[in-house]
Amino acid sequence: MKQYHTLGKYISRRYCVHLFLLLFSFSASWAQVKTKPEPDNLPRPRDIKVLEEHKDKNGNLVRTIQYYQGTSRVTETQIVRSEAALHVPINPDTLNKDSVMLIVNKSRYTLEVYYRRKKIRAYKAVFGPKPLENKKMAGDRCTPEGWFLIKTKNPNSKYNKFMLLDYPNDSSIARFNALKANGTLPKSAQIGGDVGIHGIWKGGDDMIDMGVCWTDGCVALKNKDVDELYTFIGLGTKVYIRK
Repeated sequence: MKQYHTLGKYISRRYCVHLFLLLFSFSASWAQVKTKPEPDNLPRPRDIKVLEEHKDKNGNLVRTIQYYQGTSRVTETQIVRSEAALHVPINPDTLNKDSVMLIVNKSRYTLEVYYRRKKIRAYKAVFGPKPLENKKMAGDRCTPEGWFLIKTKNPNSKYNKFMLLDYPNDSSIARFNALKANGTLPKSAQIGGDVGIHGIWKGGDDMIDMGVCWTDGCVALKNKDVDELYTFIGLGTKVYIRK
């Protein structure tokens, strides 16, 4: 009888250990899902001011701005090239979305829309705090360069509308692996994701006008511009991002 009692206690303890491990594993998995970061889940820039601006010999506006993001003070110098407003009349309902292509020019702070190789729109755009650097890994807040496709469209994003890029694609993965192999990146580095094109919070369009690069690496437009862009593109629309 004592032997059965001891066996029962052993089974009970073993059952409790397995139950504990199962609950711990479930809790860890749930926490991981629950805390998965959203794209550009950052404090809004505040206390923005222009420290200095002048025109260079080419007529471009050189502007130095300063703002706070969370507890960090950020100072940026931008070269803002003048872009003529471009609004070629076009009906989105009759647009062949397979003939639309987007060109994102990070040095010019623009997103241009081409239809059948003709430019029909040029929007002001901003990026992460290091707009002229190509994305290397998760957390560097840089906008990736190269060819991408629109993967999904979300009309109800916290940033008005969100158009997800297929980053990382094959070329992004190959570059990331090469940087890891040559020691440029640590072995623990991850490639990242959740990069796309979106709008901004209500009342935040001045962030775009002033060229405040506040995102986690996404391309941000004014809300009225992202509303219009959303009607032009479809799943699979080509996007080329360059310096």
